[in-house]
Order: sequence, then C-alpha cells, then structure tokens
Amino acid sequence: MPVDPLIQLRRALHQNPEIAGEETSTAKRILNFFDLLKPDQTIMNLGGHGLAFVFKGENPGIRTLYRCELDALPITELGEKEHLSLNPGKGHLCGHDGHMAILCGLGERLAEQRPENGEVVLLFQPAEETGQGAKAVLEDPRFGQIRPDQAFALHNLPGFPLHQVVLRSGPFAAGSTGMTISLSGKTSHAAHPEDGINPAQALAKLIQTLPALPDKLEGFSLVTIVHAELGSKAFGTSAGEGSLSATLRAFNQQELEQLVDLAKQAATDQAKEHGLKVEFSFEQSFAVSKNNPDLYKTAETVVNRLGLNSVLKPEPFRWSEDFGVFSQVCPAFLFGLGAGKNCPQLHEATYDFPDELIETGVKIFEGIVRSIHGEKVSV
Repeated sequence: MPVDPLIQLRRALHQNPEIAGEETSTAKRILNFFDLLKPDQTIMNLGGHGLAFVFKGENPGIRTLYRCELDALPITELGEKEHLSLNPGKGHLCGHDGHMAILCGLGERLAEQRPENGEVVLLFQPAEETGQGAKAVLEDPRFGQIRPDQAFALHNLPGFPLHQVVLRSGPFAAGSTGMTISLSGKTSHAAHPEDGINPAQALAKLIQTLPALPDKLEGFSLVTIVHAELGSKAFGTSAGEGSLSATLRAFNQQELEQLVDLAKQAATDQAKEHGLKVEFSFEQSFAVSKNNPDLYKTAETVVNRLGLNSVLKPEPFRWSEDFGVFSQVCPAFLFGLGAGKNCPQLHEATYDFPDELIETGVKIFEGIVRSIHGEKVSV
C-alpha cells in the first residue's frame, strides 16, 4: 500500500532536521511543495527562513493566519525507525515536522477550494524553540502584508489520548524568560579573601531567595534555578565573578513582568549589600499564549461538528510557546492534539510525531477556515 504523500513529507522532514536559524533546506522543501499549489502570494525569508503563503477568496473579508514551526531541537535522536534523523545531534523531537505536514495538508485543501471570503495565510515560522522566531516575523517589514485579524495554531500533546482535542479559553501556556544575573567583585589571593570581594555569599542568598519570589504574587508563577557559576577552579584565588541563571514563568503576562522586577530587585539588593556590580541579561523569552474566548467558541463548534473527542483543560500548561506573541497583536487561539497516552514526551530522544494526527489536524484547521470564511465544514 502506498504511503500518504503528507506522511512521506513528514518523514522526510523528520529525517532532515534543522535547528533554529538554520532552517534553509526545510524552507526549500516546503517552498517546493507549495509551488504546485499556486498560492496567490508567497513571502520568503520572513523573520529569517520563514515562509508565508496566502490564499485569497473572491470576496473581501477578514484575514486569518495558521502557523506552524520550521525548527528542530539540538538533541540526538534515538531509536530504530527507518526515518531516523540523518543530522547528528539534531532531531524533530517536538513534532514540528508533523505540524508542518498538517499545514501543507491545509494548503492542499485551499488550493482545491479557495476561501469564499477574505484571506487565509499559512505561516511556516522559524526559530520557535529559542523564542525568537515569532518576534522576528512580527518585526519583519513585510509582516504588514499578512498582518492577521485572527491567528490559530496547534501543538501535539503526548500524555493525552490519540486524536483528543485539548481546548482552553484564556491562558493556554505560560509565558517565560531565561534570566542571567552577573555579579562582579574583586579577586584576591585565597589566603587573604578579605582583600577581595567574592560574590559567593550573594549567590548563595539568591539561590535561596529567587525560588520563593512567587509567594509574593497572587497567580501561578515559578522560578527555577538552572545554572550557577563562581570564579574558576583555582585554589589559590578567591573568586571575583559569579553568575546565576534561572527560568521565570507565569500564567499572566503582567505577573511575569512583576516576577522579573522582583528578581532584579533581589539581585540589586544583594549586590549593594556585598559591594558588587550587577548586570542582567535575558534570552529565550516567551509571551503568555492567551486564547480569545470567541475563537474558543469557533474551535469548539468545529471540533464538535467533526465528532472529535475533546477535553477542556482546567489549568494552563506550564511550558511556553512563542505563539503567545501573536496573541498580543490580534485575537489568537492555540489548541492541543493528543499524541497518545504512552507516547514519549516532547523533547525526549525517542519521540516521533504520530502520522495518524496529520489528517485530524488538517480537518480541524479546514473546519475553522470554512466556518470563518463562510463555507461548510469539509469532513
């Protein structure tokens, strides 16, 4: 029996993973796929290696955007599958290969039948894993050509039954940021530490203080210490430099910003107390993914009409997704697709996107498109 072309595409993408900022071959493969579909507009190198394909209806109307991710992870894949990664140290272990295949399938449906009203934009976004891609797309001068009135995305979710649709109104996934606190003092001979300014005491205090900061906020927030460094392994030297890195996350964007301010103040206080200089740097910052209630109703209606099993998530997920940036510029909706209760977790070395989910994802996205753009759901 021949393999479905979308499954073939997904497995080819899986075999050739590229990490954030390096997605040239992946983008070329997607571009070649869409060349046959003849979209009304194609934008290349958007926010990096991003691609956007526009399908226009006959009548004016709103513009909706459907987004997937191009990048893989810098993790060595393990297993014995035939489509195992061919790129050492890199693997599609988060399912972005499957998300791309779903959007390609939606492209096929739109090529067969354009939307009746408005425009549909299919965005293949770079650099999701680093939290830089969505921001880069929005800052690209050409984003104005595809700025959406509404935006949608999905993510596969191991641990949930296969094909189950996970829905939620309001915050869907936490916002987070990686924060590094750098402390500078003065080295001295280890025999005379009193002649130097060692950051050790300040670092030790911050390691205790930072994880307790969420107690000062009302909603969920979390500080996780991920790395600490003090001087070097030189037994004759009392250290004069130190740093501490932590991930800060919250379900509310304002509280995330408050948490950052609290952490900066705690570090500033310790630096002042111990006569140190302090600097802050941030990386891998993700906005809270907040689902619009009206779009929740739209998605729920489509899912029910398709007869799919769904579940309402009582709390947001603690992990972050940079689709949250889109929810800051327009009404947006992110939902989950169960990848199976026994599926390896995301970012595990043996994870592989279930091919069966491709058709499910295509049906839901097309159902949303037809619902918003004035056509019946295609089952």
